Amino acid sequence: MKAIPFAFACLLACGVAGAQAPEGAGAPLSSPLGGGGLPPGNGAGYHSPQSPIKPLPTRSDVVPWSTLTNLQKKTLKTRIEPVFNPEQKALNQTVQRVQGFMVPMTAKPQQRHFLLTSVPLTCAFCIPGGPESMVEVKASSPVTYSLEPVVVEGRFETLRNDEYGLFYRMVDARPVK
Repeated sequence: MKAIPFAFACLLACGVAGAQAPEGAGAPLSSPLGGGGLPPGNGAGYHSPQSPIKPLPTRSDVVPWSTLTNLQKKTLKTRIEPVFNPEQKALNQTVQRVQGFMVPMTAKPQQRHFLLTSVPLTCAFCIPGGPESMVEVKASSPVTYSLEPVVVEGRFETLRNDEYGLFYRMVDARPVK
């Protein structure tokens, strides 16, 4: 029996449609979510109670993820467009604080460009939710990478037609305790 490469094992376990183990790899893996799992990149993600990383603590000084994820989307020919509600529109171009889990863009301990997500990564190959559950952060001062939640403050932007399909960005961000 052949060993299954980690990337294939992850895709299979996450229930990614069309993922198949290499020939001769033995019995197929099954998803803990059953029948193909959840559609990838849809919703606010799920924080497993078995995660060694604690969920986000409640804070009154940050934009709640429920505000960001309560979003309608319109499917166009080549992309999905967000339809921001009045509360989300009011955040655009204002200074805000957001709390979340870092998804680094480089292997360095100090990050100036990263994603902030509503739930921690459970797999190096899987984003934990759709674009409404992440904020692209461009920091003016470095933020130390951590598995624990971080809070950043900066100018918040709502994005209608981002080239990467993101809905939110924070620029000139800095870490906050």
